[in-house]
Amino acid sequence: MNQADALDIVQATIWTVIMASGPAVAAAMLVGVSIALLQALTQVQEITLTFIPKIIAILVTVSFAAPFIGAVIYTFAEQVYARIEHGF
Repeated sequence: MNQADALDIVQATIWTVIMASGPAVAAAMLVGVSIALLQALTQVQEITLTFIPKIIAILVTVSFAAPFIGAVIYTFAEQVYARIEHGF
């Protein structure tokens, strides 16, 4: 294994983390922005108001996106195991 192989694995790892966490981060961002807009319009500045809706949105999103997340992680694992099997 040389530096190019290590960089390929690190790049694939980072891309896998981004792809797997993307749905949850997007859901949290959408809920956060909508609650912030609602707070700005109503002038209710309660900090704890954002936590429960974000948690619920993330749990629902992850439960629906679980097959996609599993497929992304499975593909990454197959790539790494194939590199180990074939000696990089």
